[in-house]
Amino acid sequence: MHRDDGSGSGTELSSKSLQKLDPRLAVPSYDRTSLGRGIIHIGVGSFHRAHQAMYLDDLCRDGLTDWSITGAGVLPGDAAMAAALEPQDYLYTRITRGTHETTVRILGAIVDYVLASPDLTPLVERIADPATKIVSMTITEGGYPVDEATGEYAAVADSGLPPAFEAIARGLQIRRSEGRGGLTVQSCDNVMHNGDVARAATLGVAAAVEPGLDEWVARNTAFPNSMVDSIAPATTDADREFLLAEYGLIDRWPTVAEPFRQWVLEESFPYGRPPWEDAGALFVSDVEPYETLKLRLLNAGHSTLTYLAALVGHVYVHDVLADPPFDAFLSRILDDEATPSLPPVPGIDIEDYKRKLTERFSNPGVKDTVARLCLDGTSKFPKFLVPTIESQLDTGGQVKLSALALAGWCQYLLGTTDDGREIKLSADPRLEYAVEFAQASVSDPAAFLGMTDVFGSRVGADPVFIAAFVDALVSVREVGTYRTLDRWLTVEG
Repeated sequence: MHRDDGSGSGTELSSKSLQKLDPRLAVPSYDRTSLGRGIIHIGVGSFHRAHQAMYLDDLCRDGLTDWSITGAGVLPGDAAMAAALEPQDYLYTRITRGTHETTVRILGAIVDYVLASPDLTPLVERIADPATKIVSMTITEGGYPVDEATGEYAAVADSGLPPAFEAIARGLQIRRSEGRGGLTVQSCDNVMHNGDVARAATLGVAAAVEPGLDEWVARNTAFPNSMVDSIAPATTDADREFLLAEYGLIDRWPTVAEPFRQWVLEESFPYGRPPWEDAGALFVSDVEPYETLKLRLLNAGHSTLTYLAALVGHVYVHDVLADPPFDAFLSRILDDEATPSLPPVPGIDIEDYKRKLTERFSNPGVKDTVARLCLDGTSKFPKFLVPTIESQLDTGGQVKLSALALAGWCQYLLGTTDDGREIKLSADPRLEYAVEFAQASVSDPAAFLGMTDVFGSRVGADPVFIAAFVDALVSVREVGTYRTLDRWLTVEG
């Protein structure tokens, strides 16, 4: 079935066009103009729109009227999102792709958007508004100016204050001066103890904005930890074309995600919050075990697979899992190296979690790309894999598959596949830095582990791990990825 506006080109998504859309599309049934304006979210990418915004959309469909989301962008690149969403009245489509079924739904919980680049003033004013109770963010793992080793704020020389945290600090500065009280800052990024990390960044920037402001912020701002989980790849033109061809719908920036979603939060919202638990979120006293589970299984599973997969030319993650050596590698690294490092996780069957994880990675509907998962290795590996390696070294456990994963990353950074084709390296804020160490490893394989700010002082200096890494890297270079996987997956390997 295909419907359009009579022009033959489809119907553009907007508040006025909702009733004209294909009846198979689930549209917001609530009055978006009457919703309260309690949440500002910085970083309105695919993940936020597919995950947190959907939880709130569920609640609004069930009758919640007190909350909505105002999106915000603080980087020059965010202008594209503003330009896409504004003509659509901030409506967008969530395409949910399962292994056997695709569903489509229009989400309406985001009701406004503030583009605060290059001028932060509009966002600062929104944060200072007494109606704002929560400032949440998805700014990627690398967006937090906090030292990995000390957990303290680490200013980046010559780059100015990080814009997200400067906007928060200046908004809180006005709230203090006007007697408006504090609010909750909620990180939704894949960062261990993300609330604590957000707290360190916010207090550090607040002190830079005004001496003593950090003390008031510490007393009047909550920073709950949380864990978020759903696979939401970047939107492609094919997704837009699917909506137009199947539903006659023109959506400038839909989002795509798998059916699975999970959100675990620490109950620390003194200024109020939506009842997210009514939409399936889990509130706990300690998020850490759930964070550890996800980071060391899902996130590390992705990162350990994809650089090796790039070396043999795989494009999509589901194709990687359909390749027997890679499927076996994932199972073995999760079972033999990641699982022994995990703490008990209340209410979670870890073996069942791993089975579902493999099913999720194998989902062909999502079309998650290897290139997307090769983003930001210098930010991801310290959080996703290094803690597992350290735990295994502490207990005398196996580390050979983790070493192979890092060898794959090192070889990937040299920019060619096993058969000599060029690899277009995925973005990383420290890509040139990492490439330098990869190039140094050509003459000295262990040199790659010299990135102590990535691998820490333990991993790069441990003779057991150095030996395992060098063996893996030399094997990849001499016989290729597939033969190395075969060797490393044998009992003797």
